[in-house]
Amino acid sequence: MNTTRSVISVLGLAFLTLLSCSEIQSQTKAPNDIFWDELKKLCGKAFAGKIDADTSPSPDFTGKTLVMHVRSCEKDRIRIPFFVGEDKSRTWVLTRKKGRIELKHDHRHEDGKPDKVTMYGGTTNNAGEAIRQFFPADEQTTRVVAPPVGDAPSAAANIWWIELVPGQHYSYNLRRLGRGRLFSVKFDITKEVTAPSAPWGWKD
Repeated sequence: MNTTRSVISVLGLAFLTLLSCSEIQSQTKAPNDIFWDELKKLCGKAFAGKIDADTSPSPDFTGKTLVMHVRSCEKDRIRIPFFVGEDKSRTWVLTRKKGRIELKHDHRHEDGKPDKVTMYGGTTNNAGEAIRQFFPADEQTTRVVAPPVGDAPSAAANIWWIELVPGQHYSYNLRRLGRGRLFSVKFDITKEVTAPSAPWGWKD
């Protein structure tokens, strides 16, 4: 009887040790790694969205069906086409590099060729938050997007951020500092929708 109790005690202690190690590992995981893991859970799924804020409304978005599709997931790269009505030109490309996350905007024409304004974006400069990552404009962005006119701030003042609240929503956001420009589109990730066909420039 004493032997049985000893075995049970040892097994119980081992279980508690494993549980404690798991909790410690979870607590020490970097926020951007948690963010990345949550994003990967959406792989293969598509969601409908709506404009949450837009200080400069564009006819490109007005009245259009908005859908994001977490279509391609690799170890360190996730590609998310963003469909605006029948326009399949936009893809958000997120890449993990040296402990940071890079956001790029891949814009294509219907024949698959890159737009002249493409692959702009930025890279996080810290681990960010588990539900939110910020991407200040990089050098490439200042060259290809909205060069300054007069005293107007250039695209160097752009800051993008993605907010992913598990079980609730995903939002893509842009603010241009100095001008008050704000654009935000929010997707309900509690309800999947049918994914559109491949974006322009994709083989499948």
